[in-house]
Amino acid sequence: MVVQTLPQSNNNPSASVINMADFSLLVSTDWLDRHRHDRDVVVLDASVFLGPTPAGRVRGDFLSGYAAFVDEGHIPGAQFADMFELFSDPSSGLPFTRPQREQFERAAGSLGISANSHVVIYDALVGQWASRLWWVFHSFGHASVSVLDGGLHKYVAEGRVLETGSPQPVKPAAYVAAGAARRYAGLAEVQAIVEGRAQGQLVCCLLPADYDGSVVVRSRAGHIPGSVNLPFTSFLDARTHTLLPPQALRSLFESAVDLDGPPIITYCGGGIASTMGSLALALIGYNNTAEFDGSLSEWVLDPARPMRVGS
Repeated sequence: MVVQTLPQSNNNPSASVINMADFSLLVSTDWLDRHRHDRDVVVLDASVFLGPTPAGRVRGDFLSGYAAFVDEGHIPGAQFADMFELFSDPSSGLPFTRPQREQFERAAGSLGISANSHVVIYDALVGQWASRLWWVFHSFGHASVSVLDGGLHKYVAEGRVLETGSPQPVKPAAYVAAGAARRYAGLAEVQAIVEGRAQGQLVCCLLPADYDGSVVVRSRAGHIPGSVNLPFTSFLDARTHTLLPPQALRSLFESAVDLDGPPIITYCGGGIASTMGSLALALIGYNNTAEFDGSLSEWVLDPARPMRVGS
């Protein structure tokens, strides 16, 4: 069964409702088991893990999920999506930056993906890497891209079969991205909002201790001034890792921002977890929004850009 979303009407003339005839944002584990052998379905594992935390540091380094994909198992028939270099721009100077169009086209084509493919993405965490890759595909206008609701966690909890070993060879496809950037915000746009030169609502999807600066993860603690905190975990059912129902997601956003107001810009530390906010907004049918790709990794590079500590 495809998980459906609720359409939204709002009074902001710059907002628009996503056309749900174009794609299904979420698919269930039942749906995937029935359709993963379909000719046009391509399943991608986008897992990235955090390594052990060295002494004196708050967290470890990011590690590719490929070893776990091979040794611990993956959904049968899935391909592995390398989020370090294949679906990120390694020349940008920032980790996990959205790839350039030509790079994205090569990456998608190398996995046998065509413009007609229904891409279904999951990860072995709580879904933040799946939502990141969903956002990358969506930002290039791919017509049919979905996140597996609950990811590998739910799939395994239901006793479904995994396979181990390297991914099956696929025939490369000629892939051409369909459209211009969507749901994308750059540094200049965010800076204009902070300086009052443009309207916008900033939503930080970091965990509370990172948002308020109690834990120092980057060179400067805290958050971008004027932003509100909706942790990415608040969008999830903690037991199943599935996204909350659309009405619950709507209530969360309505508690923090005006859904009939200026554009909503989501961000986090590196533009990963905040894409779950972008996905959640899409699930309620809200499209007057964008993702700050560089997030705090880019924002903190210039000491002249302000940071706020506290709630």
